[in-house]
Amino acid sequence: MKTVLLLVHDDAGQEARLQAALDVTRAVEGHLKCVDVSVMPALAGNVYSTLGETMLLADKCEQETQNRIGLERRLAREGVSWDWTDCIGAIAPVLEEASALADLIVVNRALEGFPLPDMRRIAGDLVVRSGKPILAVPEDTRGVNFCGDVMVCWDGSACSVSAMRAAVPLLQLAATVTLFEIDDDGRGSSIGDAAEYLSRHGIHAKLRQCHARTRPAGDIILDAVRHDDADYVVMGGFSHLRFTEALFGGATRTMLRQSPVPIFMAH
Repeated sequence: MKTVLLLVHDDAGQEARLQAALDVTRAVEGHLKCVDVSVMPALAGNVYSTLGETMLLADKCEQETQNRIGLERRLAREGVSWDWTDCIGAIAPVLEEASALADLIVVNRALEGFPLPDMRRIAGDLVVRSGKPILAVPEDTRGVNFCGDVMVCWDGSACSVSAMRAAVPLLQLAATVTLFEIDDDGRGSSIGDAAEYLSRHGIHAKLRQCHARTRPAGDIILDAVRHDDADYVVMGGFSHLRFTEALFGGATRTMLRQSPVPIFMAH
């Protein structure tokens, strides 16, 4: 894990994304790839659309230009390797295309009180379609302690396996790693297999298991994160069909909406 892709966009979550991206880049001694996306608002079709779109795009580009000036001054003092790319378009497709040679994408989970941009949907699209892990951070995050305590959510699915494997370079830095399993139903790899895999990488995880009974898995994970005071969570994203999760909820959806800590997620 050496190339960290950061969404740069002048919105309520930008400071949280920046601080988290700087921390992970330093932790892995990597390179920060900043992708600044100017989003073009949609206009209803009429005779003034072309002129209106041109004016709106010019305003957005000017806003992002001023944003870039301020952030480049900060990055010059941060002591990390970085580069910058300006793009125009919808955030998720632009980041997906830019992530071809990235190892991790840093975005937000849902922003509180800000429906636009829809960061939960952006994070969900990226984790499913990009093939790369994402780090989705709450908007009040001001840095991530990658040398602290980590919770790895485990259900034996291919998604949880992918997330844990992708997170190994970060898990090797952690003070403690807890493998947290809800209701072992015998599918996929066992939590013991996961612990053995991590041990081969020098990561000696604690095991914790609980029964969901009638409670949603997402609520149980949230309670465990708060109880253990985890610094961040590793979990699979959309282990079930995404359409099913959209209809009936799901741990991914709950965490992208409510997690108090950053989520390292892979599909």
